[in-house]
Amino acid sequence: MSGLFIQRRQTMKMLAAAILSCVPFTASWADAGTWPEQAVNFVVPFPPGGPVDTAARIATAPLAEQWKRPVVIDNKAGAGGIVGARYSAKAKPDGYNYFFTAIHHAILPSLNDNLGYDAQKDFEPVGGVGRFPIILVAHPSLNITSVQELIELAKEKPNTIAYSSSGTGGGTHLAGELFASLADVKLQHIPYKGSAPAVQDLVGGQVQLMFADATSALPFIKSGKVIPLGVGNTERSVLAPEIPTIAESGVPDYEAYSWSGLFAPKGTPADVIKKMNADLNASLNIPETVEKMNGSGSEPMPMSPEAFGQFLDVEIKKWRDTIQKANIKVQG
Repeated sequence: MSGLFIQRRQTMKMLAAAILSCVPFTASWADAGTWPEQAVNFVVPFPPGGPVDTAARIATAPLAEQWKRPVVIDNKAGAGGIVGARYSAKAKPDGYNYFFTAIHHAILPSLNDNLGYDAQKDFEPVGGVGRFPIILVAHPSLNITSVQELIELAKEKPNTIAYSSSGTGGGTHLAGELFASLADVKLQHIPYKGSAPAVQDLVGGQVQLMFADATSALPFIKSGKVIPLGVGNTERSVLAPEIPTIAESGVPDYEAYSWSGLFAPKGTPADVIKKMNADLNASLNIPETVEKMNGSGSEPMPMSPEAFGQFLDVEIKKWRDTIQKANIKVQG
């Protein structure tokens, strides 16, 4: 019996040693206690200089200082964000690869059946980064100054008021479709290739409305070339607190704005995601970060991983319902 007992003890020791021998390998791959121990890579699926890229660079600058490690912004643009998403979905989930994306991440699943990735199943939510307010603006020739006046006019003259957007299926288009649905009005959508020409034709009077991003709209609001009717945030925007929300102006369930957020490849260790979220949220609360983001047209949007995951679920459903109801199709 004693020999058998000794043999069992030796076997248990060997098993324990084998288990412990695996721990250093796993921990060195992603150990929240010492993370980060090397450069951290952030993929942005859009070109440099755009709103998501700018928000990513502002938000991560304090992280590089805090971690004393390089922060790499890797722009992998193409196909409206699909190229970068595909790359990030297959990245190593070692705690050093992350994906900055935007509202497109919630819209694309309803517009494209062949994305090559699953927007929810292939990613771990890390946290929100920035909110980009959408402002409903009108050309002065429409002779209205409020959302209620717009609704009344649109019901009197259905499908005669045209609004421009940066392109079919984009955030500024869907913001208009959501408004039309909730306000029970019919507007005429005129898509453009980008925000700049869409705003130019609004200012020129070729179209009467636009659900424009704040960066594009505010200079023309200040110059009096367009009239602000409402902002898509649920609360008034710090970028233009004098403009009422569309929700408080007669469309109570309206909520539409662009946003950016951070994801990690599926399988990234939860404790590392928790640490990344805490550091990211701390960065977004630094007064200098807030000032820089506001100056570039966005508002910090810190969230827990759980809250950001729920936010994505709601966004995907909201835009899927809007797309289906409006029967929006995107060519190619």
